Amino acid sequence: MKKEFIKFMVEAGVLTFGDFVTKSGRNTPYFVNTGNYKTANQIAKLGEFYAALINEKFKDEKFVLFGPAYKGIPLVVTTSVALSNKYNLNPSYCFNRKETKDHGEGGLLVGAKLEGGDNVIIIEDVITAGTAIRECLPILKDAANVNIKGLIISVDRMEKGQSEQTAIQEIKEEFGIDTYPLVTVRDIIDTLYNNPIDGKIVIDNEIKEKMENYLQKYCIK
Repeated sequence: MKKEFIKFMVEAGVLTFGDFVTKSGRNTPYFVNTGNYKTANQIAKLGEFYAALINEKFKDEKFVLFGPAYKGIPLVVTTSVALSNKYNLNPSYCFNRKETKDHGEGGLLVGAKLEGGDNVIIIEDVITAGTAIRECLPILKDAANVNIKGLIISVDRMEKGQSEQTAIQEIKEEFGIDTYPLVTVRDIIDTLYNNPIDGKIVIDNEIKEKMENYLQKYCIK
């Protein structure tokens, strides 16, 4: 599944190579932008990849899916649909607004109403320094005394967070939350280096050197 997912990201223009700046301010030679999924087929297929991993890790548990605004919103919806269609599961899901609604039903969350004791799985795209996760955890805990069972992401960039640990290691240590990536940056290099996608080499010697240098500077292998 890893090679298939990496190929899928490249063909969708979601995994690209060049000169970029991450949310944490780091200059990076590659970038993962799930906002570049543009078609019904792409978003449906993406949901199937997420659903397959969730079914593998949590198929015997009852859970609620949560997608942090904004990119987590389509992710949580398509994953919910795929879990229903592919695995006959019917999880509840919710996502947050960026600002609390002060009219109508009000509140910050849309979708399932969280209750104490609910098991929540967070659906995200990538983790660089863990900033987005630290922002959404208070939202969930303010809604109810829920149990965060895990975090599902597209790509583990394997980067240091606010210390000499990776962001994923920090999240585990600080909050007790396990993170489950579909692929890691090392999987990406191993899969794409000098291997063509639709007849084109996307990681050549130059890109590989830049990625290895970035891993050396910011990542924990």
